[in-house]
Amino acid sequence: MKLLYDELSIEVSERTTKKYSTSFSLGILCIDKSIRNAIYQIYGFVRIADEIVDSFHDFDKESLLDEFEKETYQSISRKISTNPILNSFQEVVNKYKIDHKLIAAFLESMRMDLKKVTYDLSSYNTYIYGSAEVVGLMCLHVFVEGDIKEYDRLAPEAKKLGSAFQKINFLRDINADSAGLGRVYFPKLDLSIFDNAVKMEIVQEISEEFDEALLGIKKLPTKAKFGVFLAYSYYRELSNKILKMDAKDLLLNRASVSKPLKIWLLITSYIRFKFNKL
Repeated sequence: MKLLYDELSIEVSERTTKKYSTSFSLGILCIDKSIRNAIYQIYGFVRIADEIVDSFHDFDKESLLDEFEKETYQSISRKISTNPILNSFQEVVNKYKIDHKLIAAFLESMRMDLKKVTYDLSSYNTYIYGSAEVVGLMCLHVFVEGDIKEYDRLAPEAKKLGSAFQKINFLRDINADSAGLGRVYFPKLDLSIFDNAVKMEIVQEISEEFDEALLGIKKLPTKAKFGVFLAYSYYRELSNKILKMDAKDLLLNRASVSKPLKIWLLITSYIRFKFNKL
């Protein structure tokens, strides 16, 4: 029965999410059960596309991404795929009427990672939109359960949250991206002169996006609010960690949040959510 296969596909998406991201997994667990699987289905798709361009170094990444993209749209059209990740993803796309333009923008940003690009402001913003903001917008389609009016109302803040998350990832992985993958995402950033003043400017920009994003989190449906707020709290703490690190140390060590602190953030975030103190 296809029902059994669909259940397996969702399990694969969930396992993929938990394997690659403990932080997002924790946030998803704090989303209402009625929409939790849909977020796993989106994240599983995003994660595999990202792995193609980031990890499959001994293979023809461009061909793999071409095939993945073709199969993505075929699965959405056919409403089935023999690839469990894509079968899972097409189900949520069709159910919540996720705009195909968001998918196209995401895949285009993945394609940008196939080349060593010196980003200017325009290409940087294009990459941020495609790699992060649209992922937040896909999730927003689920959170509002297809209500386009609510989607349009909350979209600006959802984009800010995705952007802030991605820029924190850029800072956290700045050494691995540059040394391992030949990527420096921040426009015209010269790592040889990366200092605390430059870092502070970037963190300040991120902080402003977080402030705007929080306004949107407060407006989210209750079933999604706590999980998103928890992810926000974790990344805001990561931002604080980066702020306290010396720029030169950031180039050598990956910033992280300890497990005890994650547990503390879970507890305090729940209390703030429960008593409407976001």
